[in-house]
Amino acid sequence: MRVLLDTHAFLWFVLDDPTLSAAAKSTIQDPLNDVLISPASFWEVAIKVSLGKYSLTVPYEEFWRRGINDNNFAVLPIELRHTAILVSLPFHHKDPFDRLMVAQAIAEGIPLVSKDAELDVYTIGRIW
Repeated sequence: MRVLLDTHAFLWFVLDDPTLSAAAKSTIQDPLNDVLISPASFWEVAIKVSLGKYSLTVPYEEFWRRGINDNNFAVLPIELRHTAILVSLPFHHKDPFDRLMVAQAIAEGIPLVSKDAELDVYTIGRIW
């Protein structure tokens, strides 16, 4: 199964944060699953770091390289067909990062690993 991680799911997994649910952790650790990261997460973390709302213990690029490579994750590039979905995606959720990840999940037909129950109004599967 292919799954897309919401930013917090990625962070909580790589930082071994107990906030990550057992189901989410199990899905991410399952060697049969392809775990994908959206570049929207890069952008979201970069903004939070630059605003002082989040801090990393290693340089930003190293944090992402380690988190992705050490866990055999892959980056799901943002494609035109992903952003095209945003044109008609209802504004149930206004966060631009989450909206882009929802659009990617819809276009790819894959679930999103996220604790954000507000995303359930969209036509995606959500694992938590």
